[in-house]
Amino acid sequence: MTMLLEADNITAGYGAVTVLRNLSLHLSDNESIGLFGPNGHGKTTLLMTISGLVRPSSGSIRYDGVDITLNRASDIGAAGLAHSPQGNTLFGEMGVAEILELSAFTRRAKVQRKTQMERVYSLFPRLAERQKQLARTLSGGERQMLSIGCALMCAPRLLMLDEPTLGLSPKLKEELGIAVADIAKSGTPLVVVEQDVQFLLSLTDRLYMIEHGEVVREIDRTDAPDHAEIMKLYFGGDSDD
Repeated sequence: MTMLLEADNITAGYGAVTVLRNLSLHLSDNESIGLFGPNGHGKTTLLMTISGLVRPSSGSIRYDGVDITLNRASDIGAAGLAHSPQGNTLFGEMGVAEILELSAFTRRAKVQRKTQMERVYSLFPRLAERQKQLARTLSGGERQMLSIGCALMCAPRLLMLDEPTLGLSPKLKEELGIAVADIAKSGTPLVVVEQDVQFLLSLTDRLYMIEHGEVVREIDRTDAPDHAEIMKLYFGGDSDD
């Protein structure tokens, strides 16, 4: 089995604060994985470390067979590893189409700009309807669609999504979930951070539960726990459900 991503004994954090502690995980080139666990326990830090925004103090990260542990974020992105971060961080005074076009900044992405733009508009028809609309005037769900669209404009070989449905209504969550599932079915491997484990299981092949900066459990979709077991994983003890 060919590994697309391997994180081996990663320790990382911010200044004197350690967030990740000897964390290891892997992703083959034909699967998607989900990350879940309590808030503030390292999931976002892990994605930022993989994408080069946080420098690990120890351990190694290999992407597509190459050690990228010390690479710059721009070089990691240019290699096809795209990261849609939490928080809908966009250029508010720019239009949708303009933001998408600028997102295809690498040589690899520029070659595929037209194709990827069509793909984004096909996945997210709302964005096609709002091509000239300023990002700051979009709804929360539309901004999240645009954030994912920006990552897709990079023509990724691997796409990392940090809580893509955070704060969305059930209807928008379902709409965005269908789009993300289509991305996975098209052959783009995913790393998805989400709190909704059932939603993750519908999108990915395996799950990692992260707690206190460590992987405490790995779950295969074919042997996934039920809702009561998931509640026990989160909170311990017996569930009232």
